[in-house]
Amino acid sequence: MNDAAPAPTPAPAPRKRARVRAPELIGKGGWINTGGKDLKLADFRGRTLILDFWTFCCVNCLHVLDELRELEERHRDTVVIVGVHSPKFVHEADHQAVVDAVERYEVHHPVLDDPELATWKQYAVRAWPTLVVIDPEGYIVAQHAGEGHAHAIARLVEELEAEHAAKGTLRRGDGPYVPPEPVATELRFPGKALPLPSGGFLVSDTTRHALVELAADGETVVRRIGTGERGLVDGPADRARFSEPQGLALLPGGEVVVADTVNHALRTYDPRTGEVATVAGTGRQWWQGSPTSGPARDIDLSSPWDVAWFADRLWIAMAGVHQLWTYDPERGTVGVAAGTTNEGLVDGPADQAWFAQPSGLAAAGDRLWVADSETSAIRWVERAPGAADAGFVVRTAVGTGLFDFGHRDGPAEQALLQHPLGVTALPDGSVAVCDTYNHALRRYDPATGEVSTLATDLREPSDAVVADDGIVVVESARHRLTRLRLPEEAVRVDAVAHRTQRAATEIAGGTLRLEVVFQAPAGQKLDTRYGPSTRLLVSATPPELLAEGEGAGTDLSRDLVLAEGVTEGVLHVSAMAASCDDDPANEYPACHVHQQDWGVPVRVTEGGAERLPLVLAGMDEAAAGA
Repeated sequence: MNDAAPAPTPAPAPRKRARVRAPELIGKGGWINTGGKDLKLADFRGRTLILDFWTFCCVNCLHVLDELRELEERHRDTVVIVGVHSPKFVHEADHQAVVDAVERYEVHHPVLDDPELATWKQYAVRAWPTLVVIDPEGYIVAQHAGEGHAHAIARLVEELEAEHAAKGTLRRGDGPYVPPEPVATELRFPGKALPLPSGGFLVSDTTRHALVELAADGETVVRRIGTGERGLVDGPADRARFSEPQGLALLPGGEVVVADTVNHALRTYDPRTGEVATVAGTGRQWWQGSPTSGPARDIDLSSPWDVAWFADRLWIAMAGVHQLWTYDPERGTVGVAAGTTNEGLVDGPADQAWFAQPSGLAAAGDRLWVADSETSAIRWVERAPGAADAGFVVRTAVGTGLFDFGHRDGPAEQALLQHPLGVTALPDGSVAVCDTYNHALRRYDPATGEVSTLATDLREPSDAVVADDGIVVVESARHRLTRLRLPEEAVRVDAVAHRTQRAATEIAGGTLRLEVVFQAPAGQKLDTRYGPSTRLLVSATPPELLAEGEGAGTDLSRDLVLAEGVTEGVLHVSAMAASCDDDPANEYPACHVHQQDWGVPVRVTEGGAERLPLVLAGMDEAAAGA
C-alpha cells in the first residue's frame, strides 16, 4: 500500500479571452435593494459581476430573471447579479414604478435605476435583455443578448471562480443585496380578475403565486387558492402551487382556466371541489423548433398571459412568443392560432400576422379583442370572409408599432396608448382598455372609430370586468380592485406623444454589413449533423428601407442594401443558434438554444457606420480590438 500523497493535478490553463475594462455604473434613479447604499464598480471587485440590462415591460427580460435564479442561489458567495433597469416606455422611467417592478417580479439582487440610459450607452447595449459578465478584476469577458444563456454563463462563472481562486483575486462572502421590508396587503400586484356566478370575483394574486376569491364588495377575502409559494403542484386548494398566475376564464363546464404564466402552463381550478389541475403545458418554456401543436400536456408553452373563450375554444395570449394559441378541452389539444413569433405589428391572415406580447383578451360576438402591449395597440381577431372554420384574420384598431406611444384621444388612426395589458367588452359594443402605463381606463368605439378616456389616476390598471353598476378595475400597483361607474362623458386629457428614448444608430447609405456575433460556450459547438443550426431573419419598417437583404437565411452575417430616398426606419433582426456539448463519445449531446429579436432604429447619415454588429453571445472582438 502506497501512503504517499498523490501529486496534485495541475489546474487547466485559463482560456484566453478578449477583455475590455468595464465602464462605471451610473444611473440617475439610484440603487434599489441595497438598503440605501450607493454602489460603484469597485465594490464588486473580487466577485464575478453579471449585469442584467432589463426593462419591466419586456417578457423576454422576465424570462431571463427566472433563468438566473438558480445560478444566483448556487454561486451567492462569489457572484453578484446587478439589474440595470433601462426603460423603453416613459412610465418605466418613473422610479417608484421600478421599485414596484422589483418587488412584483421578486428580484433578489441590487438594481440600478438608469432612466436616462446612461449605463446602457456606456456598455453599447442594443437590446433587452442583455447580460454582461465582468470578471473579478473588473474586465468584461462576455456579452449575451436574449434568452437561453444561463447554462453558458454558469459554465463561465465556474471557470472564473477556478481561475481567480488560483490567482488570489477571488473574494467570497455575502453580497450587497438588502431585501425591502414586507408590506401587509390582502392582494399584492394582482393581475387579472373574473366575475363569479356567486357575484364575487376571482383574482390572480400574481406576486403571491395564488388565486383569491373576493366577495361581491371586491374587498372581503372568501378563500385563497394556493400556498403562496412558487411552484407547480396540483391538488387541493390548500396544497396547490402557482408561479405568477395571470389570466382567468370560465370554461363551459364551470371550471376556471388559469394562465399560470411563469410555469408556462394552463391550470384549472374547480370552484365546486377546490381542486387544481394542470391541463396544458409541461412546465418548460417553448423554444424555436419545439412542436407547436399536439396533446396539451406534451407541448411546451411560453408565458401565457391571458385566456378567453371564443369560437368554441379557449384562446391564449402567449406573450412569451408573440402569438395566440388555442386549447380544445374536448380533444385535450393545443396549437398556434395566430402569429409567427416575430415581434411587431402586421395584420392579415392569422398565420402571417405579427404580435408583440399580447397580454389581454376579451371575446365580444364575432370578434376577439387583443391588448397587444409592446406595440401599444388594440387589435382583434375575426373569421376571414368566406373562410372555412379554421380561417381567421387579424386587424388593428389602435396602434402603429413598437416605438410610438402616448396618451392621445380622437380618431383611432391618430390615438395613442402606452403598454395596455387589458381589454374588456362593454355592453354597448365598445371596448374598455386598461391603458396600463398611462394609469388610465380608455374606450374604443368600433361604431365611430373614436378613442376616449373614461378615467385617470388608476395605478397600473391591468384588467377590468363589467359589474352590475359599472366596471371593476384591477389596480395592480395599488394592490386592489376599484369600482367605477362608467361616465356619460369622457374625461378631458391633454394629449401627449412619445417615442422610445433609444437613439437611432447612424449608418451609411448603400451596403450595410450585418453581423450577429455568436461564439459557442466553452465545451460546446454548433452541431450541423442534421443541417444548419443557425437562423437569421431580417425585415424593416418601413419595408422600403431595404432594397436587398430581407428574409430568412442560415448565415449569421448578411449584406443589407439600403434603398435610396429612405433615411430612417427600424431594422427587425431575429437570430437563433443551437449549440451542443462537444463530446464525440456522446451520441446524444445536450443542446441549448440561444435566441434574440432586435428592433434597431437606424438613421442614414453621411459618415455613418458600414457595419452593424449585434452580439448574441460572446464578444465582438472587432469592437474590443482583440
